[in-house]
Amino acid sequence: MIWGNNNTTMSIKANASKLITVYHPGVTLAEKLKEMEMSVKEFAVRVSKPEKTIFAVISGNSSITTEMAVSFEAVTKIPASFWLRKQQMYDEFLVRKKREEEAKASIAWMKLFPYLEMAKRGWIAAVKTPEEKVRNLFEYFGVSTEKAWANYYLNQQLKIAFRISLSSAKDPHAMSVWLRQGELQAQAEQLNTPFDEKKLKSSLIAMKQLMVAEPDDFFSQLQELCRSCGLILVATPTLPKAPINGATRWIRDTPVIQLSGRYKGYDNLWFNFFHEVGHILLHGKKDIFLENAGVTGLDEAKEKEANDFASEILLSSHDEHEFLRNSSFSEADVLEAAKKYNTHPTILVGRLKHLKVMEYWQGQSFNKHVEICS
Repeated sequence: MIWGNNNTTMSIKANASKLITVYHPGVTLAEKLKEMEMSVKEFAVRVSKPEKTIFAVISGNSSITTEMAVSFEAVTKIPASFWLRKQQMYDEFLVRKKREEEAKASIAWMKLFPYLEMAKRGWIAAVKTPEEKVRNLFEYFGVSTEKAWANYYLNQQLKIAFRISLSSAKDPHAMSVWLRQGELQAQAEQLNTPFDEKKLKSSLIAMKQLMVAEPDDFFSQLQELCRSCGLILVATPTLPKAPINGATRWIRDTPVIQLSGRYKGYDNLWFNFFHEVGHILLHGKKDIFLENAGVTGLDEAKEKEANDFASEILLSSHDEHEFLRNSSFSEADVLEAAKKYNTHPTILVGRLKHLKVMEYWQGQSFNKHVEICS
């Protein structure tokens, strides 16, 4: 016979088709006492417990402790492990029931995320019910509640790991999705090489040479160069409401550069990459740097330092001044200068346009677009 009341039973769905009912162990105890034809009072005496304690267990208002389970075993001949397992299962399902209620309460929060776009990209499972989506978002972010997500991404409660709040971003929910995806990509790398600052500095020449040579697989080669230095480089496509060029942060003791390839320009990609490398070599582990993300709290001085670092690698200030002394910037001039200064023609054209020496419509033949995000 299965019996109980609202305090002793609960039902949850293990999946879409199967319904599991879990009973408080007090239900089993009551049935066993009936089978043994033993009153609650007699049982209480035999296990050396107050009668009210046994009534509390039977009614589902009290849990069975380890000490009680061992005492029950002596009288009922049912192993203590059975009673403890029943209690553990019931306690777990109570918590899961509470989680179901929290999921329902977080449906409005879930709707703020680009869930459909995430599912299309395979970042999260495509499910139908709002509650399932909430649970999947908790799992995606590695948090247990909506409040935990807010504390991490908005309230800066983990300042050592995440120094910039997304609360000022136009769409902090979409931005957090993009950042988390980069973190998951970095975790999948399973990099065992410790970060080597000296090796990264010495590898800058090879990285720049890769830019100049522009092989078809330049990005995968660049990633491998980064790995050899203990640096992780990932490419994450932007989301519609999360416009961002890139981000740099340290995950544990490993620096991670996350690029979006947002503008797809070859010169933009390399400038962004060396800009992020600048943050790693010039600045501390405690900051996270978000590029063109529309958030406040950025350290403008550090951003300028990273810009100067990238600019100097792509085309040194000395070479730039020498190049600008030319009166002509024809296609032949650009190609000759790129070879002379060991840089890429798109870098020179981009620099000329930035300095307003060349009109935006000029140098179109040097435009090179790349796609780093599949």
